Amino acid sequence: MNIGFEDGWLMNGEVEVVGIKIDNVNMDEAAALMEVFLETDRCSKVFTPNSEILLTAVKDREFESVLNSGHLVVPDGIGVVIASRFYGTPVKERVAGFDLMMRLMDIADSRGKSVYLLGGREGVAEEAAIKLTESYGNLKIAGTRNGYFEEDSENDIVNEINNSKADILLAALGAPKQEKFIYKHSDNLKVKIAMGVGGSLDVLAGKVKRAPEFYQKAGLEWFYRLVKEPRRIIRVLRIPKFIALAFYDAKLK
Repeated sequence: MNIGFEDGWLMNGEVEVVGIKIDNVNMDEAAALMEVFLETDRCSKVFTPNSEILLTAVKDREFESVLNSGHLVVPDGIGVVIASRFYGTPVKERVAGFDLMMRLMDIADSRGKSVYLLGGREGVAEEAAIKLTESYGNLKIAGTRNGYFEEDSENDIVNEINNSKADILLAALGAPKQEKFIYKHSDNLKVKIAMGVGGSLDVLAGKVKRAPEFYQKAGLEWFYRLVKEPRRIIRVLRIPKFIALAFYDAKLK
């Protein structure tokens, strides 16, 4: 995957994990790329797949193609980091989607850019917007909307985003809906960056608490969430399932 401009001046290595091309970048490199994206005339697609998302893509070929269309696809999750080692080129580090989103907000604030928040339950995007304005003096909130809408209203939402003159779209619709929405409308969206951010607006709004830094750095954020929410056990069990699948897939290469 080329990440940068079509003439190829900006290139980076990649690791293909279960058919999905993951960019081998660290957090600083990913942030630097998004700075470049903000200066282009296209809608750059940024995706942050974890083990669960990649497992879904294995079963959904359309979703696989969507992820592989991304201009920046980073490994969000310890399972993806571990799986990359089976293919002979380990990724440099986990690039957590929430942290990358906040780096993007830092960049946007330094440049006086604007962001549109799409997703979450009623009121979540608005509360997240308030938190952002409290933290960033130069960041502009172009608009907000909840994530509950039917497919036949998507064109109206795209028009609303474009009319807001937003530079950045944060789509918190959950996977694979958010990635498919971005892919489907990327040719019509006038934002510079469209990023799928999952439940990050809930974290920003204070509805969900992130794991303490120790768990994040140790790659044990999944364990913290499991302790806090035992009902997540089914989702957590998909991590070893994905790792086993990646191990088998790598052996076939």
